[in-house]
Amino acid sequence: MGLAALKVSPARTDDPPAPAPGHPGTAAVRRRRWRDGALSLGMLAPAVVVYTVMTIVPVVVALYLSLTDWNGFSDATFIGVENYTRLFEDPGISRAWVVTFVVAAFGSVGMLGLGLAYALQLKERSRTNSFFRALAYYPHVISALILGFLWSAILGTNGAINITLERFGVGPVGFLFDETLAVITLVGVIVWAGFGFNVVLFVAALQTVPHDLIEAAQIDGASRRQINRRIVIPMISPVVTVAMVLNLVGLIKVYDIVVSLTDGGPAGSTETIAYVILSRSFASTDVGFATAQAVALMVVSAVLSVLVAAMRNRQDQAAAN
Repeated sequence: MGLAALKVSPARTDDPPAPAPGHPGTAAVRRRRWRDGALSLGMLAPAVVVYTVMTIVPVVVALYLSLTDWNGFSDATFIGVENYTRLFEDPGISRAWVVTFVVAAFGSVGMLGLGLAYALQLKERSRTNSFFRALAYYPHVISALILGFLWSAILGTNGAINITLERFGVGPVGFLFDETLAVITLVGVIVWAGFGFNVVLFVAALQTVPHDLIEAAQIDGASRRQINRRIVIPMISPVVTVAMVLNLVGLIKVYDIVVSLTDGGPAGSTETIAYVILSRSFASTDVGFATAQAVALMVVSAVLSVLVAAMRNRQDQAAAN
């Protein structure tokens, strides 16, 4: 049989042929797509409405109020960026920002480092490790106000620690009454209260690290420290980034534990920007200025989150190359 007699049959597919333009099937396909799109929009609508009402609208209102002079009762008077100018002129506000950044930086690093070290020691599944994981997480589930009052009773001038020191002939230590020591105490209590959340994140991430890689490294003679530094930690780096962002955002707006532990003292040395907004600005009915501070706090939190994520992505790309 000659080559001319051979016929190449078209490839068979399981999909039905597309209807030609103007074919009745085209209208049916369009109606089906329209119904699917309408159904998708209908399912998304409640979430969009809730997000708009609970997030978008308050942000827009806050942006407007930050440009006004308003005491919360009378009509608001538009004054432009005057409230934002006051942010840079008030020394108390500047000091509060410095305290906020110090607490956020050292607190975030402390919670991250302590949580990671703790998780690496308790990554194996056992009843003992489960108990110590729960013990580390327990302070996180207690109200920060209660924790602050608890540590205030322990570290105060007439607290348990100073009473014990006096019995040994040591004078009282101003954990909460020395300006520098009060900031250190505040950061320490925050780290103790929050590192358990990091432990939970890291333990969950460590469970995803393949045991084959660790066993191969052990066979090659790698030490535990080398395995953690070169294999384990790089593999859970995305979770480390998430933990750092959550720590920073949470501590940038810390307020409750400041109120119950130091109440901003001594001499305003532990006043954070959130404390100033809620305790000073709103109390003086200067709502416009307080809202401007809140907007600035929101912007700083967003910028820090983006910067941390960008730095982490750049490091990951450099490691991949």
